Amino acid sequence: MVVSLYRTRLSSTVANMPTMNKYDVLIVGSGAAGMSLALQLPKGLSVAVLSKSQLGSGSTFWAQGGMAAVLHDRDSVQAHVEDTLNAGAGLCHQPAVEFTVGRSRQIVDWLVTQGMHFDLREDQSDDEFREFHLTMEGGHSHRRVIHAADQTGRALSEVLASRVSEASNISLLTDRCLVDVIKSGSRVCGAYLLNTHDGSVDTVNASAVVLATGGASKAYRYTTNPDGASGDGIAAAWRAGCRVANLEFNQFHPTCLFHPRSKSFLMTEALRGEGATLTLADGDRFMARFDERMELAPRDIVARAIDYEMKRLGAECVYLDISHRSGDFIQRHFPQAYERCLSLGIDITATAIPVVPAAHYTCGGVVVDQYGATDVPGLYVVGESACTGLHGANRMASNSLLECFVYAQSAAEHIAQTIEATSVTPDPWDDSRVRDSDEEVVIQHNWQELRRLMWDYVGIVRTSRRLDNAAARIALLEREVSGYYARFQITKPLLEMRNLARVAHLMVECAIGRQESRGLHYNSDFPNARPVGKDSVLVPAHFDEYNALSGPVDTLPAYST
Repeated sequence: MVVSLYRTRLSSTVANMPTMNKYDVLIVGSGAAGMSLALQLPKGLSVAVLSKSQLGSGSTFWAQGGMAAVLHDRDSVQAHVEDTLNAGAGLCHQPAVEFTVGRSRQIVDWLVTQGMHFDLREDQSDDEFREFHLTMEGGHSHRRVIHAADQTGRALSEVLASRVSEASNISLLTDRCLVDVIKSGSRVCGAYLLNTHDGSVDTVNASAVVLATGGASKAYRYTTNPDGASGDGIAAAWRAGCRVANLEFNQFHPTCLFHPRSKSFLMTEALRGEGATLTLADGDRFMARFDERMELAPRDIVARAIDYEMKRLGAECVYLDISHRSGDFIQRHFPQAYERCLSLGIDITATAIPVVPAAHYTCGGVVVDQYGATDVPGLYVVGESACTGLHGANRMASNSLLECFVYAQSAAEHIAQTIEATSVTPDPWDDSRVRDSDEEVVIQHNWQELRRLMWDYVGIVRTSRRLDNAAARIALLEREVSGYYARFQITKPLLEMRNLARVAHLMVECAIGRQESRGLHYNSDFPNARPVGKDSVLVPAHFDEYNALSGPVDTLPAYST
């Protein structure tokens, strides 16, 4: 029997039975994780890749800095592992770190075979032995960030999208939003998808469903993320019965461009890796007062330092200055940053850039194993939506793209070996008892309220009182959104608001439970870290009824050797 734990609108009789699409694998998300996974599945499997808008429209496209990888003998896997563990503030799972870093070279090799062109060093004449140009970023002890100028994400997206479009076994479902996954008993058997063109809801039958939907940074008022980062995969997996973990660790990128005509433009960390300094309005460099690594300290330290200085001075921003480097160097290595700032009247070859911290990355997510498999058979989560154990309490710069590709690869291998054909036919979506909304403005108001309260109460620095207040207000918002969802035709804004409210609730619950300060979670009522770090694992109320695990539910899965 097909079960739907989270919907109250299904009736037993549907007058007009819609056409049902069937695939072996449905991948929800078209970023680095989703597209690379699709390309590595066997060609004999029918695969569908879903995108909220056009292919490659997610966060990957906007990734500027690059991808961390061990690529020469001046570096080592062990050094990369140790740097990641140090940045993660005692919460990284070492087997996950070793698994990810150990595959970095083969991931680069695979991307090159797909047609990806990374920047090469300019100081060599023999093309046959030329090395990649590697840059330095915060938390790294070596230059190990491979890139394509400051538009790495765009280049990756374009290469992968081209390959996906050429694949005969991959169907592209653009302008679709995930409503929910569908289960038969304990196993996933498909998903409901909203067609944003005409408002219809498609029922997709699939033997395996992969959620690669990105993070939930749009829960915050200020963010570097595109509009689609609304926590869809995390919320859907939770409703399906999956555990989540460590959602209190929201990474705030220290340097987002501050300008009234700029929206969510990130000033890549590679700028600081190439010598850019952080200053106050009077030119005073302040990072030495917070960490001996100064501008190259991990992101949590830099973001808190900027937040402290802005609050101390009542300043709207601080400044990022790379004008001491030559104009030719800046334009060659950071063309996107140069052109964007110049369009706003800021010449970064001659003047400093106004910057502020902004929500950037969701370090926690759905609990998965080394194959991206969740607690629900047939349901996988990869990329920013997942909690693999790699990032711990603070993601080290440029490890996220590497994680996307590594777990997409391992998930593809696992799906190929274990996929089971499904004979279940999901019930079609029924909206016969709902009506068009005449008060959609309510969703916009709720969205704005949620993002403000998350920024004010669950931001870079928190207190227990603020967290309790946030929990109470989010509970009210969730009840209002739930009633709206039950009565009216669904829309993209409604689905995103529903998901963001749920993930915000989970973020706050994790934060309340962590009565210490560690990594990205800083509670001024508990300013010190406990001697031993533990994961914040949340378990759905219906977990025991639908999921049978062989191990404890309060830890992340172990990695096989």
